[in-house]
Parts: sequence; structure tokens; C-alpha cells
Amino acid sequence: MRNSVIDHAAAERGGVTVCGTQSFPTPPVELTWALLLGLARGLVTENNALRANGPWQSTVGADLHGRCLGLLGLGKIGSRVARVGLAFGMEVTAWSPHLTKERTDEVGVELASSKAKLIRSGDFVSLHLVLGDTTRGILGAPELALMKPTAHLINTSRSALVDQDALLTALHEGRIAGAAVDVFDTEPLPADHPMRTAPRLLATPHLGYVSDLNYRTYYTQAVENIEAYLSGTPIRRLG
Repeated sequence: MRNSVIDHAAAERGGVTVCGTQSFPTPPVELTWALLLGLARGLVTENNALRANGPWQSTVGADLHGRCLGLLGLGKIGSRVARVGLAFGMEVTAWSPHLTKERTDEVGVELASSKAKLIRSGDFVSLHLVLGDTTRGILGAPELALMKPTAHLINTSRSALVDQDALLTALHEGRIAGAAVDVFDTEPLPADHPMRTAPRLLATPHLGYVSDLNYRTYYTQAVENIEAYLSGTPIRRLG
């Protein structure tokens, strides 16, 4: 467990005990695939057309089998996304600043020789990185320019990994086929924010962790943490 928004050093200096709760990796994995499939098969466009008595079959779906899934990050979430991609028959490659061949071999995917090569080859590029000094803005205008015009970008990780303004420009100018985003620079998203109306964008309001399993765990463990602290034996301490 970790929580990057808490100043653990300050808490320790002040004698504050910080405890946390578990968060399972499976809900964001499932949302990642829901968004990827929604992009690939034009589900929102087709659903809206059907509800409005619009054109029948107005899009042609992008196949997954045989396509390249490029993963920026191969940790708890990225590795699970990778295994689903392999089950679909996709060619899965991965890259991150410190990723090793031993790790990619363990998961059963290819190690991209560079970030640029992964981005150039990916039909679907999905981010699964921890936000830090080496990953902030890791996908900016230069990287977006490397993507195929038929490629899709998925970000269910952290907004600051991607230059949001550069992504908006790429979507408006049709440089990529589409993007799916679950995280934003400002949350909740302001009513007049351009991400609400951007073309080729499938957006959700930070739902990656919002699931029955996670919420039952959060509330149960929060009560357990309080009880343990009051009894003098704190559990799930962070820091």
C-alpha cells in the first residue's frame, strides 16, 4: 500500500499514525479493457446512433487479434492487461524506464527496445505507470506524433503521464484514431473543460478503482484500522 498525496515525513514528525486500505488491481484492468473495446468497436457511436434512430452500422470495428498492444508499464496492472491481450491473440510489447527482459519473459510479452519503438508500433497504446519524476509527461507532443494515425491511446493510470493539451490537439487534428481517458488534470472535470467535448475521445470520470470489491474492502479495512488503532496496535501502517 502507498499513498503519494500524504507527507509521511511530516506525519512522522508530528506523531501522526497513518494507516491505509488495500486496493485491488483487477478493477482498473477490467476498465482498461472496457475502454479499449469500446474504442475498437465504436460502441458509444453505435449506441448513440441506435438510440437516435440514426444510421445502422455506421462504423467498422478494429480487430484485436493480430494487432499490437503496446504497454507503458508492466507492474501489477500492466501485467494483467498484457495477459488479456495475449488471450485475444494480440502481439503484446512493453516498455518502461527500468523494465527488464526477465520481467517481460515472466509475463510472456516482448520488451520494446525503446519508448519510441513501442509507440510507433502500437495499434493500442496503454499507460500503466506510477507517476514520478521520470514518468511525469512521459507521453507528450513528440511521442503522440510517433503514433500511427490508426492507433488508439488508453490512459487509466495517472493524468500527468500524458500532456493533456497535446492529446487534445492530436484528437482535434485527427492525428490518432482515438483515445480513452479515465483520469484528468482537474477532477471533477469542470463543466466547460475541453475534454468533455473533444472528438474521438471516450472519457469516464475516474472509475478505475470504483467497484463493489474495492469499496467493500475500503470500508471494512477502514473500520478495522480504527479499531486496531484504538486498541493500541495499529495495522496497515503507511510510511
